[in-house]
Amino acid sequence: MSGHLYLCATPIGNLKDITLRCLETLKTVQLILAEDTRQTRKLLNHYEIETPLKSFHEHNEYHQTEALIQQLKEGQNIALVSDAGLPLISDPGAHLVQELAKAGLNFTCIPGASAPPTALLLSGLPPLPYTFLGFLPRQRNQRQQLLLQYRQEKGTLVCFESPHRLTQALKDIQEVLGDRQAAVCRELTKRYEEVQRGALSALHTHFSATPARGEITLVLSGALEAEQPPLQSEEELKARYTELLAQGWHKKAIFQQLREESQLSRNALYSLLHDV
Repeated sequence: MSGHLYLCATPIGNLKDITLRCLETLKTVQLILAEDTRQTRKLLNHYEIETPLKSFHEHNEYHQTEALIQQLKEGQNIALVSDAGLPLISDPGAHLVQELAKAGLNFTCIPGASAPPTALLLSGLPPLPYTFLGFLPRQRNQRQQLLLQYRQEKGTLVCFESPHRLTQALKDIQEVLGDRQAAVCRELTKRYEEVQRGALSALHTHFSATPARGEITLVLSGALEAEQPPLQSEEELKARYTELLAQGWHKKAIFQQLREESQLSRNALYSLLHDV
């Protein structure tokens, strides 16, 4: 019989936030795949687990998949963990699981801690429905393009961001989505856990004066009916720009018209239309 791949949730900060089932699994499998073996080794040492550990990350996942499938076919049981929380959620493993599904091999999830729902509960914003966006793009233009796609989303939005990009991200979010209510959740479950709640403008002011540290999850309130503009995508904006240009409008007048039709800030609009 073929073995099982176990997708194991590990603590997002506090080492006590691990399930008994996960500990048992990590002790009994033949191999643990870890995004960062140094990080996972801390967890294993804390619980005196001596199972062999192997590096498995975004740069070698595709290369290792075939060999791992063969090991599972030979009956080995393997656990997959990320640095924190559930695997596959903005972490490696999706390709491997997809290939296992195609091959009809066994895999299951050992649930546990996860940053997005934890931040959602701490935000004070409506928990359902919600959409998880993963990490926001590093480039400002790409970040604004992504946010524009969710401008009409009525449900709460959850995403990850790094501390050194936080203030710029908060500014971009406000320019594209408006001055919504939000929560910046930092160092979840750790000793210095902090949740700052308020309007995006107030959060930007706070973190501009007091730079954030540690791991950050952002939670953003959904759109109101009045916030929904007739133009909501980059493609629509560019098509409208081309249409007005063909009608003989001057560029300055076009941008003013598009600002009124999209309700975007000048900076967000220029960023999205920089190449037209």
